[in-house]
Formats: sequence, C-alpha cells, structure tokens
Amino acid sequence: MVAMAHQGAAVEQFDRWLRHEFLDLNTELEEAYFAAHREILYGPDLEVIKQAIALNGAKLVAQIVEAGTTPVDARERYQLLGAVGLYLGACRRHEVDVPEHELVESLANLLGASLGVAPRYVFAHQCLYGYRTFTALDDERVFVTHNGLGVLSYQRAAHALRRIPAMGVSSPLAAYLLEDARAALDDVLLSNRTLSETLNVDRFFLNIRPYFKPYQVGGVEFRGANAGDFAAINEIDLLLGLCAAHDPFYQRVLTEKYAYVPPEDQVLLRAAVTGVSLLELLFREAATGPVTAQLRANAERFLAVCRAHGAAYTFHHHRLVKPFLETPAKHAPEERVNDITASGPPLDVVLGGLQRLSDLRAARDRPGVVVTAQASLNKLREVINVEGR
Repeated sequence: MVAMAHQGAAVEQFDRWLRHEFLDLNTELEEAYFAAHREILYGPDLEVIKQAIALNGAKLVAQIVEAGTTPVDARERYQLLGAVGLYLGACRRHEVDVPEHELVESLANLLGASLGVAPRYVFAHQCLYGYRTFTALDDERVFVTHNGLGVLSYQRAAHALRRIPAMGVSSPLAAYLLEDARAALDDVLLSNRTLSETLNVDRFFLNIRPYFKPYQVGGVEFRGANAGDFAAINEIDLLLGLCAAHDPFYQRVLTEKYAYVPPEDQVLLRAAVTGVSLLELLFREAATGPVTAQLRANAERFLAVCRAHGAAYTFHHHRLVKPFLETPAKHAPEERVNDITASGPPLDVVLGGLQRLSDLRAARDRPGVVVTAQASLNKLREVINVEGR
C-alpha cells in the first residue's frame, strides 16, 4: 500500500509538471521557432530550455519507476503511458537526447506490453484520456479540440451502425439509427470545416505537426501519432461495405493501425473485420421478396450515410491534408523533406494511400487505379427503385 501511494504521488507530480512547466517550456521554444519561421532552431539559450524539458522529465519518470509498481487499473496505465509518451515525443520534437533513456523507455515498454499497444503516446491520450496539449498555443488547442470532436462524432456514427445487423436493415428502428449515423457524420464534416477555417497553416506545420513524428522506444521506431487512430472510421468503412476486409490494401491499413488504437478499440477492430456489411444485408433482404416501403426508405437512408461518410473524408483530404501538409512541405528546407510525415514513409507514399482511402470512402472509381463500391451502390439504387414500382 505504501509503494502504491508513493507511486501515485509520483504520477501526480509528473502530471502537474506536464500541465504547467512542460507546457510553458514547449511554448517558449515554439514561439522562438515561429518567429524565425523555422521548424527548429539551435543555440545556447534554446539549449537550456530543451535540456530543462529533458532533465526534469526524466527525473520525474525515474521517481515513478523507483516506486516499483505500475497502476493496477488499465485506464490509469494507459493514461500514464500517454504521459510518458508526451515527454518522449517532446524530446524527439526538440531533437534532444533523453537522459536515463533506458529507464524511461523501459517504463513505456512495460506499460505498452501490459496493454497490448505501441509503447508511445497516440492521439487518444490527448483528447479522450484527459485533455493534453504540448503547448499553450491557441492553434494546438483548436487542432486537438476539433479533431477530438470529429473522433466523438465518428464513434457515435459507428455505434449507431453497429446495432443495425441484430435488428435487421428493414426495421423501423434501424431508420432511427441510420438517421443518427448520418447526423453524426455531418458533424464530422462540420468539425473539419471549422478546423480548416480556424487553424493557421504555418502554426500547424511548424509548431504542431513536429510533435506527431515517429520516435524510438527501446531501439524500435514507432510511427507518429495520428488523429485517425481509432476503430470507428474503419468500422463505418466495413459496416457500410465501402471497404472490404479481404482487400490487401485495406488489410494493411488495419494491421498497421492496430497497435496504435486504444485497447477497447482493438476489440472493435477485430469484430469489424468478421461482420457482414449493411450493403450486403440490404441486398439479401431485397432478394427475399418485394421491396417494402420501409426497406426502400432505409436503403435511401443508408445511401445518405454513405454520401455523408464520403463527403467528410473527401473534405478532410482536400481541405486539410493537402493545404496543411502537402503544400507547405513543398517549401520546407531540403534537409527536412524526408522527415515530414507522422507515418514514417515518404510524403508522396502517405498521400497516395490517403487518396486511395478517400476514393474508397467516397465510392469514386479511378479506372486502372482503384475500383470502389460504386457499382454496388448503383445496383442498390436500381433494386430499390425498380422493385418498389
């Protein structure tokens, strides 16, 4: 009991440091970088600030380790992993070595292994497991808040769609859930619009994006945090039938993401790949006899959900990814070009994958490049119109 109380006090002290001194030091560095319009600067005065982050953070993590135990509660372990990860992410961002890195990284590895997740912070640690930012900059608050609202909206849509197979796609209750899913996806688009209109491009590129870079833990590099690291958007893809679990490209998306979603989302991802899509269930129901007015209405609602999903992600790709990442990257110093993305691969590879996902989610075929669910959705429109006459 004494050891647990000691560790609890050490964790609380580390949390207070992250919310105050750590926040202030990062903000001071970012203001200096931004004033020079550079991603990073070097110099004696700035080095003092960087070392204060590195040394003070390592000291506080060491106190947690010295307590000799980890939190019993899984949620508390996940939150602690995020706290340690924020510290490691800041050291990576400012390009300073972590003092006693083996001790710090061993705690991250222990927490990650106990939870079955990558031993680094992810976006869930910033928006759903406490509200954390690296800096006090308004633009980072805007970024975390509106991406977080988008996550909550995606989760609401996925929850609604997930309940439909058990009750049947022609159920009048399914109509309510489809309407709820569409409204939630409209909210995703609203969050994306607000983000695109409010977030400053240069602030994002110079002062926010660099914290999302890959960093090493125990000699292994783990890719950067991504605001899309949740199961919900993939559940929606698969439940709508816009993406397929047997598609090699989409399998790679799911496999790569698995270690970076929260533990409870891993359960949802595993379940999503084995389910039957609502699109397939609509076809099955229509094949059993005349299309009823309720089935036709639900099918129309389903198509509206598909349009809303495609619209939200297409907007994200063209109004957030391209102007906030692709365009400013063209003007980045040559030595920084290969270090742009959070995902690790070169920027053109990342953008190509995101474009393919945009096409799949919008059901937009590109002849010779990608075949989507476009033909199946058109067939559904024919079935509900012809059979309903």
